[in-house]
Amino acid sequence: MSATAFPGHTLESAPAAARPAMAAVTQKQGYLPVAVSRLASSPELLGGFLKMSALFESTTLDPLSRETLVMTVAARNGCHLCVAMHTAKLTALGADAGIIAALRDGSPLPDERLESVRQFTLAVIVTSGAVGDPALQAFLSHGYTSRNALEVVLGIGAYTMSTLANRLTDAPIDPQLAHFA
Repeated sequence: MSATAFPGHTLESAPAAARPAMAAVTQKQGYLPVAVSRLASSPELLGGFLKMSALFESTTLDPLSRETLVMTVAARNGCHLCVAMHTAKLTALGADAGIIAALRDGSPLPDERLESVRQFTLAVIVTSGAVGDPALQAFLSHGYTSRNALEVVLGIGAYTMSTLANRLTDAPIDPQLAHFA
């Protein structure tokens, strides 16, 4: 990708509509991630992703289930930045190294419940939501709910947006995440 097509904006160079979101991310993260600086070229995309991501974080899915979904989407879509970022999040959550490794390479997970999230996420993507009763029942049989199934759709939407945008802009891995790459 051409670096000029998707410049890394600063608060001063970004479109005015993107600046509040950029400032909020900088305050929360302690730095401005390059991906955010590039997505700022479209304040709508940046704002939309941040809102959808916040909504997904507020769902009834537990944090490890949410991160399992995110890493499943990131690995499937080949977003090296997203894989590094969410490896860091899983590590901070205390996730088992075997689970993280399996998520990174798209292998079955050693945890049955989390594997059901991974399988259901992939089924929703592959079937465009028409998963069928056996796939839905397999997900529900691990303690998830019909509400959780719809929350999986929200997560897929949010992180499909993120992974595709980060790949389109060729966002590099920030130095703060390099050891999770």
